[in-house]
Amino acid sequence: MTSHGDLPVPEQGLLLTHFLTVRDVAVSRRFYADVFRGEVVMEENPAIVKVANSWIIMNPGGGPTPDKPDVTLEAPRSGERVSGFLNVRVADMDAFYAHAVAKGARFLTEPLDRASEVRCYLRDPDGYLIEVGQSTGLLKGILAAPPTNA
Repeated sequence: MTSHGDLPVPEQGLLLTHFLTVRDVAVSRRFYADVFRGEVVMEENPAIVKVANSWIIMNPGGGPTPDKPDVTLEAPRSGERVSGFLNVRVADMDAFYAHAVAKGARFLTEPLDRASEVRCYLRDPDGYLIEVGQSTGLLKGILAAPPTNA
């Protein structure tokens, strides 16, 4: 059993967690614990991994429930189009990247210097996109170049 302090239960106000619908809870739980050095605070129903000052909550998909009557939860079908992603900020991109690769994480590219930050993307076992970035130039007032229209 976990202590109250490990669970995402605010004593006042609110806190933000991120819920993922996953195909295999054990695989996803292990990914977030290993790659992001998270602490598993609940194994299942739901699985909860505390990562830094946040929590990733994972459960399998399912059909509508009384409090979400027209909603079905499912893991992503395709990784080609996304409408949202997890954004992780790190203090040392080189150290994080080396650790994550050693733990089996597969990145879309190596970290790229974008003037305001160094960043790269990876996918979790279900295909969710995760951006990992380290602010560099942004700390000196250097902003990223605006996106170009292709």
